[in-house]
Amino acid sequence: MTTAAVEAEQAAEQFVTTFRRIRDEMGKFIVGQQDIVEHVLLAVVSGGHVLLEGVPGLGKTALVNTLAQALHLKFQRIQFTPDLLPADVVGTQVLVDRGGHKSLEFQPGPVFCNVLLADEINRATPKTQSALLETMQEKSVTVAGKTHRLDLPFFVLATQNPIEQEGTYPLPEAQLDRFFFKLFVELPGHDEFAEILRRTGGTKSPTIDPVATGEEILAMGRTLRETPIDDAVQDHLIRVVRGTHPKSEDAPAEVRKFVRHGASPRGAQAILAASRGRALLAGRYHVSREDVDAVAIPALRHRLILSFEGEAEGVKADDLIEKVIEKVD
Repeated sequence: MTTAAVEAEQAAEQFVTTFRRIRDEMGKFIVGQQDIVEHVLLAVVSGGHVLLEGVPGLGKTALVNTLAQALHLKFQRIQFTPDLLPADVVGTQVLVDRGGHKSLEFQPGPVFCNVLLADEINRATPKTQSALLETMQEKSVTVAGKTHRLDLPFFVLATQNPIEQEGTYPLPEAQLDRFFFKLFVELPGHDEFAEILRRTGGTKSPTIDPVATGEEILAMGRTLRETPIDDAVQDHLIRVVRGTHPKSEDAPAEVRKFVRHGASPRGAQAILAASRGRALLAGRYHVSREDVDAVAIPALRHRLILSFEGEAEGVKADDLIEKVIEKVD
């Protein structure tokens, strides 16, 4: 075995070890939701952002808080409200008097962190939501013509309530497309309910210790990018993404009828990174079609824009993506 192969194998083993260490630490507090936790971690190590959707009280905010505690990273939380301004998010120029000499200096906002919890993000106005577009894509903030770089790693974990419509503003497609995954947080089962009450109803809450650093997260991202993918598997991935477009030859009849616009290349990039992580966690140093199919739904569900017929008939994006996978397979 060559030196490069040995180093790649060691990097893959380190990836799995660190991933499981973070997941197990979060498991001290988070009950169930193993798929949600693993998908959030896959997005984080890939350098992506996550949108968590669910009704109040299901632990969305608690999950993000627990992740922040398990990492040696700077954490900030923004409670999005209709009166929140862009300057409250990214920062602004302030007048500073230093010994009689007055000057404008940049005062950083809460986005200057590593882990940003955007709580109830759909409560902010479109103008405030757009303040996050540059930070999520370029990892920078531009104020008064000057660009300020954010520290890496940086990722946004946003939450939203799907049933509360008054006082909310739907996220624009450009911002939705910047989320690596959109995950639905579901109601826990009976046994999980009992475990939640046991852990939170006593006199002592579980203690979450920091078990990974920012450099380890960045190293995991580099390992992902070095994981090989066969041309045939990559071709399968491309056909899945293109199959969400109604004019594509891979689009099933349901997509042609109910979809107006399909997923973007960002969706393909998300599937590629997540499928590489899934392969490593399964003990394989190559990506399979099953890895691609397994992560396609959370990576694409928020990138499909339904037609009028699709909206009227209540068609679900998840079902359409499953139809695409069936046809491509």
